[in-house]
Amino acid sequence: MFTKTELPTESRPWGTFTVLDAGNGFQVKRIEVDVGRRLSYQRHRERSEHWVVASGVADVVLDGRASRLRPGGSVDIPLGAAHRLGNAGGELLVVIEVQWGDYVGDDDIERLEDDFGRCTA
Repeated sequence: MFTKTELPTESRPWGTFTVLDAGNGFQVKRIEVDVGRRLSYQRHRERSEHWVVASGVADVVLDGRASRLRPGGSVDIPLGAAHRLGNAGGELLVVIEVQWGDYVGDDDIERLEDDFGRCTA
């Protein structure tokens, strides 16, 4: 078994992500969102996603509809759907994200709103 520190982790203004596995047409990430932070409200042209909350409390916005997920909760993000993930709790939010589609690179992100001034739309 490997430990998290053996895998490359990338920092973002909202927290970190670690690629756990990747292959032709898929990628699996561990996403950690700091307390009070949230990712961009965004969409993708080439991939769909599935999120599972491992720990913490997640605020999810999917095409303008808000919901809250607790550990074990999950949501499907269809291709082209606007979505956002935020940390609604008082502890680190950990989400496992499975991406699949024709392309799973991070440059497929179209940011619609962003707390850190990184909008592309």
